[in-house]
Amino acid sequence: MMGPSNTMRAFAVSGAIIGWFALGLQYVLLVRGFEAGALSATIRFFSFFTILTNTLVAVAYTAVILPGRAAFTRFFRQPRIQSGIALSIALVGIAYSLLLRRIWDPQGWQLVADRLLHDVAPLLFVGFWVVWVPKGALRYSDVWRWALYPIAYFAYALGQARLTAWYPYPFVDVGVLGYAVALRNAAVILALFVATGVVVVAASRRVSRPPATDPATAVR
Repeated sequence: MMGPSNTMRAFAVSGAIIGWFALGLQYVLLVRGFEAGALSATIRFFSFFTILTNTLVAVAYTAVILPGRAAFTRFFRQPRIQSGIALSIALVGIAYSLLLRRIWDPQGWQLVADRLLHDVAPLLFVGFWVVWVPKGALRYSDVWRWALYPIAYFAYALGQARLTAWYPYPFVDVGVLGYAVALRNAAVILALFVATGVVVVAASRRVSRPPATDPATAVR
């Protein structure tokens, strides 16, 4: 990937500021309202797919901003990595709108954090990906690599729930829904993720493909 342009860097700076602010705000709100203490609140904070994915987005922006070719910046500047993050943050926005937005009514600063993490961040990073991230090298095999992230997250969510009896999202709450329904819900979300990834790769390959040469007009 070529070095970032001034416009790309300015966008990344704005995205990083918004992302880190939203994460910091949500953390403060959670700690203030969590009676079990800061350590337990921190563990709870990083138990949400939304938080983990927004952290990846903020880190990706930061990698674009930082100078040099350190391993950290080179990793998060890779088009495949940025594409996987874009797909994951898009899933955050879609899943929240379809499954969670109607079941609670945040107010005040919690509303600000909610909108930044679930609405603004997905729109900004997907826009960043569309405009600046090279897509010609994406392959269908990348979709399965990207899918490892939500699969690992779901396994983690179920594992920690066995110890804490707490589920980060109601649509995977085994205690209420049972394993069959919770696994079905997770499978549907994963299928949406994979299908969207396949469409993204197909569209990227089509757009990046050089135009075919008409044999009748080719120079001989």
